Amino acid sequence: MSQRAIVLSGSLGLGHDAIAVRLACTLEGVGWESRTLDCMGMLGRLESRVGDRVFRWLSARPSIYDSLHFSHFRPGSRLAMAMDRSATKRLVPAVEASLNEFGADLLISAFPTGASTAAKIARRRPDIRTAVLCTDACLHRLWVWPETDLFLVTSGGAAESVRRYLPRARIALVPPPVRDEFFHAGSQTAARRSLGVPVGEPCVLVMGGGWGLGPLASVSEALAQEGVHVLAVAGRNNRLETLLTRMARTNPLIHPFGFTDLVPELMAAADVVVSTPGATTCSEARVVGRRLVLLDVLPGHGRENLQQQLDMGNASACDAAPSSVTASVLAALDCLTLTPPASPGQAGEWEKALATALGELASGAGFAMSTTRRVAAMRSHRADLRHDCEPR
Repeated sequence: MSQRAIVLSGSLGLGHDAIAVRLACTLEGVGWESRTLDCMGMLGRLESRVGDRVFRWLSARPSIYDSLHFSHFRPGSRLAMAMDRSATKRLVPAVEASLNEFGADLLISAFPTGASTAAKIARRRPDIRTAVLCTDACLHRLWVWPETDLFLVTSGGAAESVRRYLPRARIALVPPPVRDEFFHAGSQTAARRSLGVPVGEPCVLVMGGGWGLGPLASVSEALAQEGVHVLAVAGRNNRLETLLTRMARTNPLIHPFGFTDLVPELMAAADVVVSTPGATTCSEARVVGRRLVLLDVLPGHGRENLQQQLDMGNASACDAAPSSVTASVLAALDCLTLTPPASPGQAGEWEKALATALGELASGAGFAMSTTRRVAAMRSHRADLRHDCEPR
């Protein structure tokens, strides 16, 4: 009988879903059956819409989002824990029902609320194994629970952020789960011919994640005025796509795209990738070998990801003002390096790393949490909660 897993994702933006899709495909490739559940969708249609709108509203107000992330999510404040309980009380029965129906014995989460849900299920069912996959630079408190058997992270800093809350956590360091298409994106010449971009002229890919965050229209216009071809991707931002399409009618240097599967080809065609510091996009650009110019417009975990990317090299940061972006892009074009850095590794390394980690988890080689350990972890967790609730 094949092993079965349920992947828990969350449809806030496209980042978590992209990782969940990649994870499910990889699980299938290494002999697992899997089912993916959307935590946001399971909250209910109304609640999911409200959650999406609240997250968008917060993303547009960095000072409020930063406060929520650094003052509440990171330390696990009473407010953060109350928000978590409100969501997971609906998710636990729904996920457990799917768990029983599908016959899975592994819950693997690519979303913090999913991680919490899996942990709560594991408290009652120590036979269920739990894992977390997070590609961000740091994991905040709602990602990390003592009932989690295995944390899959992509950097040493992320591993230490887990140990902040769980010093003896079982952690596996894995390569970023980048799709094979990016490892085989092809030559820049071929990509440009396919897209109608002249070979030898400066070309920049401008993205803002699945939501099309940032002043992408004004940035595209400013870059085009400098004689740069702009591959502008609006994602699911229909209003932005309409505006970019209108601009392209009068400026042939602007090449508009909506939500598209052509990102590997677009990255191959570009000299520089301008984007928000989403972990997935940054890893993809590094695999293709493109320099990053990162918009400092993503608060919370975006601040941490931005710093990590700068530390890795072949990346620079800028403000959202078109003049700042243009100056950074022109400087990046002056010092181009199209040789992929060593850190992304080779195609297939992510699959091998995941298979090894899950194999050790299945065999109990230091990862499977025994009933005794779970009980001890739960007691420690309850003690921590009591401490957090003591008046100060």
